[in-house]
Amino acid sequence: MRHLKKGKKFHRKKGQRNALMKSLANNLIIREKIETSEVKAKEIKPMVEKLTTVAKKQTLADFRLLMSRLPKKSAEKLYYHIAPRYADRKGGYLRIIKSAKMRKNDGAKMAIIEFV
Repeated sequence: MRHLKKGKKFHRKKGQRNALMKSLANNLIIREKIETSEVKAKEIKPMVEKLTTVAKKQTLADFRLLMSRLPKKSAEKLYYHIAPRYADRKGGYLRIIKSAKMRKNDGAKMAIIEFV
C-alpha cells in the first residue's frame, strides 16, 4: 500500500527526480510559462506555489531558503519580480491549461503551466 507516499517517481532515482523538479521549477520561473507533460505540470505546481508563498514574506531568511532550493537567477526573479505581483493574492498563482495535442514519441498528454 502507498500510505503517506506522495509524488510521482517518473521512472527515475531520487537524485534524478529532484534535479528534474528543480530544473522544471527554474524554467517555469525564468520563462513564466512552459509546455510540459500534464503529469509533470501537476507535480511541479504545488512546489512552485509554496515557493511563491515563501517569497511573498520578503524576509532575508525566506530569500536564503529560496536560494537553497533554486538557482540564483530564478530565486532572485521570484523574490524581486514575481512575488510582489501576488502580494494581495491568497494562493492559486499558477494555472495548468491542458493541450489537445499529444507528444509525438510516447503519446504523453501535454499541458501549459503558467503564472496567472
